[in-house]
Amino acid sequence: MGSHRRILLYQLEHCTYHCSYHIVWTPRYRGKVLADNYIKQELRRMFNQIANWKDLKIHAWHIGDEHIHLHISIPPKYSIAYVIQILKGKTSGWIKKKTKKFPKGALWGRGYFVSTLGADEASVKKYVQNQSHHQVNMSQLKLNV
Repeated sequence: MGSHRRILLYQLEHCTYHCSYHIVWTPRYRGKVLADNYIKQELRRMFNQIANWKDLKIHAWHIGDEHIHLHISIPPKYSIAYVIQILKGKTSGWIKKKTKKFPKGALWGRGYFVSTLGADEASVKKYVQNQSHHQVNMSQLKLNV
């Protein structure tokens, strides 16, 4: 048997979703430009602020000396490209303003890596197969209310 992991579902007014991503990006400048603890602390703080502002869920992160890794859930009302633009744009401006360590221009490189992290096929199959049972339980709950 494979390992079972719990899938977290989120809700908006008209949908339930699980849109989870692994995102990686690097600074434009070579070397360990993110090694400073103050920069790491500020990036964490800003990622939390942006997540609260845009209703993103950060499950895990790694702020390395040369790159950023995020495991994040994004509401389906936002494209992944939009969220990355916000994350990179807001943090670049703020870090450059606060540290005055970097030359003019963007802090982050243009590109990024993104991969979706979804429910595995067995979990989806089981969920779909159990929908008739789920619907019966829901109708019984509604009758008892």
